[in-house]
Amino acid sequence: MRILVTGVTGFLGGRIADALAARHTVRGFVRDAGRWTNPPIGTEVAQGDVTDPQSLILAARGCDAIVHAAALVKNWAKDRTLFDRINVDGLRIVLGAAKTTNARVFYVSSFIALGPTDGAVFDETTPRAEGAPHNDYERTKWLADRVARDAAAAGRKVVRLYPGIVYGPGALTNGNHLVQSLLLHARGKLPGMLGPGDRRMSLAYVEDVAQGFVKALERAKDGSAYILGGDNRTLADLFRIFHAQTGIAPPKRHIPYWAGRIVGRLQRLRAELTGKEPELTDEVVEIYTREWAYSSERAKRDLDYRITPLEEGIAKTVIWLRATGQLPA
Repeated sequence: MRILVTGVTGFLGGRIADALAARHTVRGFVRDAGRWTNPPIGTEVAQGDVTDPQSLILAARGCDAIVHAAALVKNWAKDRTLFDRINVDGLRIVLGAAKTTNARVFYVSSFIALGPTDGAVFDETTPRAEGAPHNDYERTKWLADRVARDAAAAGRKVVRLYPGIVYGPGALTNGNHLVQSLLLHARGKLPGMLGPGDRRMSLAYVEDVAQGFVKALERAKDGSAYILGGDNRTLADLFRIFHAQTGIAPPKRHIPYWAGRIVGRLQRLRAELTGKEPELTDEVVEIYTREWAYSSERAKRDLDYRITPLEEGIAKTVIWLRATGQLPA
């Protein structure tokens, strides 16, 4: 099959393209071909933008499927409408291009579109809990998820896939913020652990998720949906495992949520005045006060999805960080 992949210069999109290229012909959709620095051998390149319908139609011609991984993954943007234009309207444009070219769409949604779980473990059928989204990223991924669901309900050839919090070897973009946090801690630049570190999160090793997309492309039925998650573990677990692998002790300081809210609010106000992206916002602090635990049992059953235990995933990540000189031996 020939597959158009958007978002190939991002952390997850790039790894999905790598995994697909081992079995299929991949065409990477990029705004700037020079930013895709290490494409798989034999990969095709199409230039354009997910907000430009004509460029997507041209790129999708001759493709059997579109894997839509492009998204604005940020905690804040000075122009809030960027989230809507890229995350919501971009999906609508992809769906339009797919209809024109008769291609299937595999939409890279996010665990955050399913909502916080707070003491429970959600699956694909659990209704999203009531309550306003915490920030623009969550808001627009939730809205885009509704667009994808409506398209599937209307009989369109759409498969929805929900990765957990993806981590592992690869580009240190905002999509790989878990590894970014571990590196900050290793370099003594992490102020502390936000809250008690006892909230569960679905921590998904990137290679598992990438292979999940390969299997979904080959096995998933139109209209289906799958959570491609990982171990439901806590921040305390994460730093304890990182300590076991590196000898670097977990953060001694725990920053209370109320203090994080104050600092985040001040940083967000400063960002709105200066345009400089904040390191933390009060909206992100609220996300850390919730639980985000999900079941991947359906993907295990239908797609033979495999979950790498967090201990093994962090061990592989540490080996990569050392091999690339980003973490001292």
